[in-house]
Amino acid sequence: MAEGSIDYKVAVFSSSEWVTDSFAEPLKIFKEVSYLPARLEPTSAALAHGFDAVCIFVNDDAGAETLKVLAEGGVKLIAMRCAGYDRVDLAAAKELGIRVVRVPAYSPRSVAEHALALMMALARNIKASQIKMAAGSYTLNGLVGVELTGKTFGVVGTGAIGREFVKLLKGFEGKVLGYDPYPTDAARELGVEYVDLDTLLAQSDVISLHVPLLPSTQKLLGTESLSKLKPTALVINVSRGGLIDTEACIQALQEDKFAGLAVDVYEGEGALFFQDWANMNTARRMKQWDQKFIALKSMPQVIVTPHIAFLTHSALDAIAATTRDNLVAAAEGKDLVNEVK
Repeated sequence: MAEGSIDYKVAVFSSSEWVTDSFAEPLKIFKEVSYLPARLEPTSAALAHGFDAVCIFVNDDAGAETLKVLAEGGVKLIAMRCAGYDRVDLAAAKELGIRVVRVPAYSPRSVAEHALALMMALARNIKASQIKMAAGSYTLNGLVGVELTGKTFGVVGTGAIGREFVKLLKGFEGKVLGYDPYPTDAARELGVEYVDLDTLLAQSDVISLHVPLLPSTQKLLGTESLSKLKPTALVINVSRGGLIDTEACIQALQEDKFAGLAVDVYEGEGALFFQDWANMNTARRMKQWDQKFIALKSMPQVIVTPHIAFLTHSALDAIAATTRDNLVAAAEGKDLVNEVK
């Protein structure tokens, strides 16, 4: 399609450099695309006045108050450039006549590979070794790692990402336990043995979470479930921060209830991630000070990355293409195959 050939106006919120780099070419077919650095929230929603659609990311605020402002400005579509939509008030959107679309899958392999990278970094004490070296210590004390070959791996959630993670585990020649309310033959064919959650937690050397954030999965790993882990267990979460009770995890780690935690997500990340705190003054920092997060990321047996599991060229290309297709369908009045209802 020719540049600007589709008479449709799109406001892209939370537009950092990687967003404009990835979306500029695919979205140039629309009449007007405005890349806004601001996050979508009630105080910034008026920036979308006169636009047909807004394109937002996982931590943008699409609650009822924000949606009301968008609707008053004429917005008819929210295009999520991610799979998650837990910060969208779907009931309010429906009432206001705003439809919601998402990118249901982009590169499950990218996310699975990041989970693998975190697992390996935990097992070999990469963070601790970097801390020691930065302080000028090149001794090996405290850096004895774990060989993962032959271990038992617990995969919680065997959807597209979970199955990709299982494929990556093949080289470790271990046992793979799976838990999912909806078991699949595809996972069984990969060698997954389905068990109940308590069994998986008790028997696994590595536990990796790959489930969506739902009322039933909120704080899936809390005080009670963490007490079931092996003291040598490693936990990985590249899915949703709310799956883990942070306070319970900190306490369990302090008491040596399990050995290590690596996360790409955090239950309070909405106020923290995707912002440059290094260049903010102390007053602004203190307004968002999160003692739990500070305590968590300072622990030597904890690795935190800032929600980058999806962030590969392959995934971004897929996200941009699907987002473009979702917007084209809305502009042309076609079926919205990726609509969230």
